[in-house]
Parts: sequence; C-alpha cells; structure tokens
Amino acid sequence: MQIQRRHAVTPNSIDSQLPAILDRLYRNRGVTDIAQIQTQIKKLRHYNELKGIEVASNLICDAIKQSKAICIIGDFDADGATSTAICMLALKAFGHTNVDYLVPNRFDFGYGLSPEIVDVAYQQNAEFIITVDNGISCVEGVSHAKELGMKVVVTDHHLPGLTLPNADAIVNPNQPGCEFTSKNLAGVGVAFYVMLAVKAQLQNEGWFEQKNIQAPNLANYLDIVALGTVADVVPLDENNRVLVHQGLQRIRSGIARPGIRAILEVAARPCHKLSSTDLGFVLGPRLNAAGRLDDMSLGIECLLTEDEHIARQIAARLDALNLERREIESSMKDEAEKALEAFISQGNELPSGVVLYQSDFHQGVIGILAGRIKEKYYRPTIVFAQQDAESIKGSARSVPGVHIRDLLETVNTQNPGLIDKFGGHAMAAGLSMKTARLSAFKLAFEAAVVQATKGLPTQNLILSDGTLNCQEINIENAGLIKLAVPWGQTFEEPLFDGIFQMRSQRIVGKNHLKMVVSLDGIEFDAIAFNIDLATWPNSKIRQVKLAYKLDINEFRGQISVQLLVQALESAD
Repeated sequence: MQIQRRHAVTPNSIDSQLPAILDRLYRNRGVTDIAQIQTQIKKLRHYNELKGIEVASNLICDAIKQSKAICIIGDFDADGATSTAICMLALKAFGHTNVDYLVPNRFDFGYGLSPEIVDVAYQQNAEFIITVDNGISCVEGVSHAKELGMKVVVTDHHLPGLTLPNADAIVNPNQPGCEFTSKNLAGVGVAFYVMLAVKAQLQNEGWFEQKNIQAPNLANYLDIVALGTVADVVPLDENNRVLVHQGLQRIRSGIARPGIRAILEVAARPCHKLSSTDLGFVLGPRLNAAGRLDDMSLGIECLLTEDEHIARQIAARLDALNLERREIESSMKDEAEKALEAFISQGNELPSGVVLYQSDFHQGVIGILAGRIKEKYYRPTIVFAQQDAESIKGSARSVPGVHIRDLLETVNTQNPGLIDKFGGHAMAAGLSMKTARLSAFKLAFEAAVVQATKGLPTQNLILSDGTLNCQEINIENAGLIKLAVPWGQTFEEPLFDGIFQMRSQRIVGKNHLKMVVSLDGIEFDAIAFNIDLATWPNSKIRQVKLAYKLDINEFRGQISVQLLVQALESAD
C-alpha cells in the first residue's frame, strides 16, 4: 500500500464557522476561500458564456414556434439518457409536443449521430435534430442530415477533433473559442444550459403569455442533471458541485422524478440520506444497465414517466438488468485475469498498456472490464469486443497523468488508417477498427503508453487526508462528510489512514472481510469488500494498516460509525 498524504494549500482556516474536520478536508483539496464551496443556485455560471448558445437557442425557438418535428439524438449511457430526458421534459413544458427522441442501439448503430441513425430520424419525419452528449465528432452524420434538409444543433461536451461538424449551431464548452470557465460540464449539464437559454428567449418573445401556459421552473430537473453529471464521472469543479448539490437537495427532500425515487426504492436507499457517491454507485449503474444490455430507451422512459406505478415497473426491470450485467462482468473479469496471470506466470512482463480482446466479450460491459483491469494492474487498458464480421469496438480507461483520448490521437496520427473512429475524455475513451489491424494497433498503443508514462508512478497512490484520532472517528463527523458538499472526480470523497489493532476478522458474503479493530482501546467496526481470499483472513496479524472512509452503519435500529476499508495490509 503506497499512501500519499494530501497537504493543505493554506495553513489558515478558510472560515471560523466551519467544523474543524470540514475545514481541513476543503483545504486539502485546494480550497482557499469559502466562496469556492458555496453551492447556492446563484453561484452557477451564466449560460450566455457558452459559445454558440445564442444561435442554438434562436434556432430551437424558431422550430418551436413553427411546430417543427424535433428529434433528440442521445447516447446510450447515463449521461446521454439524462441529457435526452432534460430536453424532452423541457421542450414539452415549453408547449412543444412535436418532439421525440432516438438513442442509437450500441449493437446496431454504434455511437452518436451516424448517417444510419440520421436516416431513421428522417424516416420518422424529423425536421430538426438536437444531439445531446454526442455530435462533436459526428462530421459525416451532420453532413448527411444537412443534405436531407434538416437543421442540426449539436450539444456535447466531448473533446473536438481537428474537424468540426457543419452543424447550424454547436454548444460545447470544449470547442475552440468557447470562454465558458467550467470546461467539465457533462452532456446533461450542456443540455440543461441550452434549455435555460431557450426558455429565456421564449420569455423575451412573450411565448408563454401567447400560449397561456406557465413558464416552467427548470430547476425542477436538477435531480436529473445531478445524476448524469456524477454518473459520467466528470470532474466536480465549482460549477458542477452546484449542479449536483442542488439536484441532491431535491432528491433528499423527496421531490425527485418518480423514476429516480423508484430506482432508489428498488435499491433500498432512502432518499433523505442520499449522497453524491450514491448517484454514481446506486443510480448510475442501474440506469446504465439498460444501454449496456438492452435499450437505453428503457432508462429514458423511467426518467420521463409521471406515473409512479410505471416508474416502479421500469425500475424493477433496470435492477434485474443490472444484476445480469454484474454476472456478465464477473465472468469476463475472471477470463481476462486468468489470461493475464498466465501471461505473467510464463515469465513475461505485462506491457505498459494492456490490450485485451475476445470475440465473445459483451460490447456493453467492456468499459467496466477495462476499468477493473486498469485498477488491478495500474495500466492504461483497452478491452475490445466484436462489433461486426470485420470490425471490433474498444473501450479504454486510463491512469492519472495519461490523457487517453490524446494518446489515441497520437497513435492515429503516427499510424494513419489504423483506427477507424475514436473519441472521449482524459480518463475514458472509445474506438473502433478492423479486426485484422488489432496486432498492429497493440504494438503502436504499447509504444505510445511507454512514452506517455515516463516519470509517472508505476502503482496506484492512495491519497489520504491523514490520520484521525479515536475521538474524531464518530457518527457526527461521518454525517458531516456525507452531506457537506458533493464529492467526486477531482474533489474526491475523504479518505483517511491509520494503524489499528486487529480484534476479530471473518468473511461475510462471497469475499468481504468484516473486522473489529481498535485505536487507543476504542473498538470500531470495519469492512473491506472484494478482498484477496488467499491473504485474508489471517489470524496471525495483530496490527493492520488501513486506508478507509468514514461511514454510518444502521443495523436493527442501531446506528454506529463504520470504517469502509479501501486498502489494508499487515502492520506487524
């Protein structure tokens, strides 16, 4: 276990009103002013800072006024589903009923606004396309839509390539020339901002008075924005923390969308105790399961429905799909790890970048598998599955310091024609290529990773907020941390480390280690998930070094503090 302690950027308290533990945690994350952690709605950046949003909102307003058939083209992940739902709900609330959506099935159409999905929209009489969480790299699809006489507004957050699509308007904080300071908006955040601008334009034109309808309060959809933002694992900068906090407040107050409440109900998670991490580990996977194994329309309909009964039915289906996804993932993970361990046992050294492919790998789960392999072996990892008779599709996950989308750009530039398509972020990306080119790609990728990882750590560093004394390990501090501000990517949930006396240890479930540990004579419950059964339990160990998070455990009406162990090793 390699631990690196976080250090406060300023030795002075940022606010005397803050509880000491929160003050310490904020300063450890670079906060120097209390304003940086304020989450009131008024702290949001204004939509008019986004390049292209005025043109986009004018075009959409014109389409509404002319009753044009609008088609939302989404993506098949949680960000795409929430982005689609935001636009559907907002446009209908604006009084526009001639609106529908399409989500390309990953197994038939692949990602984004492809020419094929444009043809489907055209056959359904669409006159106006709005892309959400995709489009910035869909040059061919946009051109095809334009050839067919359709207007196209692209809303996206992915990094652009060298060529931008010829859309009628593009709203993307990462496009060249955009001065919006929060570059980390998820697709759902961009879609939300666009709908804010459309509403403002309609109000300026007296639309709601003309139609005798109430102008909607778009803050009512912030629970959806929060879910998509956390599920897409974008950095939680100041602006995103406001979006997520405001959405969480709605959910905790019990006024979330029926579908969100239904998913939490089926997962046995009380709304009033929901944290930002629950959005990522409870809601996100169940919503994503629809796009991974079935059709993301199921997830979108869960978010759109106003009927509590229908919401519960869909939530139950999503929960079942998520269980199926876990089984598929577990099987794929076992196969992948066996192959890698066999490779290592033969005296081979694992490459700096791992590339895996099996023809029977499930397309919908390769991203999760890439993440698991990356975590275990601490290497940028790409897992491929068969896409069609001649092509494979890959999902990439990276380690800190290696921008995986830029690395694929390097491989593509140095090896023209090797990759058919690619796109993504710093830590996650997707690509496709001909199956016959896999060997050549593997060599090129490994060579690029060697260059990209020079001087970087070779194993995962655990960033710790330091030690806690036995008085600080309590329910009050655990509650403060859980509900203080949204924690997430680049504003990580607090983690502590320390050496404890081992009092008892036993396996619960399949491979979870339940422990009782003590510090200065005071005992605490602790649990470590998915431990190595070849190492634990170990009755010979008297002292154990833990990296842990503070949690609250409720069992049979009893409430106690619990240590959620992220890593452990003997300290004897």
